[in-house]
Amino acid sequence: MRVPTDPGQFEFGLNSFGEVATDNHRTLSDAETVRLLVEEAELAESAGLDVFSIGEHYREDYVDTATPVLLAAAAQATSTIGLGTSVTVLSTQDPVRLYHEFSTVDAISNGRTQLVLGRASVLDAFSLFGYEIAEYHELFTEKLDLFLQLMRTERVTWSGKYRSPLSDAYLRPRMPDGGIPTWIGIGGSPESVLRAAEHGLPLMMAVIGGRPERFARQAQLYLRALDEFGRPELPIGQHSLGLVAATDDEAAERYWPFWERMITEAHESNGWFRPSRKRYRQEIDTGALFVGSAETVAQKIASIARSNHLSRFDLKYDAVGMPRQSREDSIRLFGESVAPRVRELLADSNEVTGTHGGTHATQ
Repeated sequence: MRVPTDPGQFEFGLNSFGEVATDNHRTLSDAETVRLLVEEAELAESAGLDVFSIGEHYREDYVDTATPVLLAAAAQATSTIGLGTSVTVLSTQDPVRLYHEFSTVDAISNGRTQLVLGRASVLDAFSLFGYEIAEYHELFTEKLDLFLQLMRTERVTWSGKYRSPLSDAYLRPRMPDGGIPTWIGIGGSPESVLRAAEHGLPLMMAVIGGRPERFARQAQLYLRALDEFGRPELPIGQHSLGLVAATDDEAAERYWPFWERMITEAHESNGWFRPSRKRYRQEIDTGALFVGSAETVAQKIASIARSNHLSRFDLKYDAVGMPRQSREDSIRLFGESVAPRVRELLADSNEVTGTHGGTHATQ
């Protein structure tokens, strides 16, 4: 995967967790929300965005439990946009089955499929599929090793602790040579950063609270590790929450009830801070919420792209109960107004500094 060498190639993606939407104050059914996701993939493509990604969760009000099926449907409804995951919980997946699913989606989409692999920030999948949370790290390490072998080697002989051995396994349909674009998703762990560099995989940083600039340390660690492992420079992306509307005030008022609910749940389950209007304003002004008008959001992304060495930014645009019209407005503005404005801002900064606006060229 080549790294953009100019701001015109900076990528913009949308991330959905398949959260149930509303329409005219009516909560959509699960089936209606599934179909809405396919419609939003079409909308993302028409708005000029580069990637549309769907997560993996097993919770009330989330419908992203069969991501490859959703992506296959989106592949049939679109023709150019990249289709990915945000994030696939590799620790509770069978790498052989995962390979088959995504090689098939890649064939259906004519080579537009990609993956973000992670260890999971919420642990619902572990008990659901009979895995021990105590083996959280070991599961991911072993399964990543096997999955990369399956992608990168035509025939695989392998044995490990968590699944039956493979002997001269040849999987069909085959992925393209070397596999499909595969990122490692991190929440800040240096261990995960180093793992991505060691395996030669792009880095996707989930920045969902606090000052995003603090992740510059992870980006710099990753770039140094790539050098030490003898790897070419690879893309760094950022996933963050937000909403785009016509004005800053409208965006802030639209997003507040959904952010308040998310933080309240996180406070009750994980001991996070209590939500308040003051903290909300801080997260919008200097934190990890990308909420505002197209110009405000674009200015913030351009600034973070430079500090965090980004060549891709993914906006997590949905929330449980968010009206479909708000989702649609945000998608359109993000693709049609934010993305071109960020590229313009990065190009302007290049003219001043002579740099590549946070992107890196592969040698």
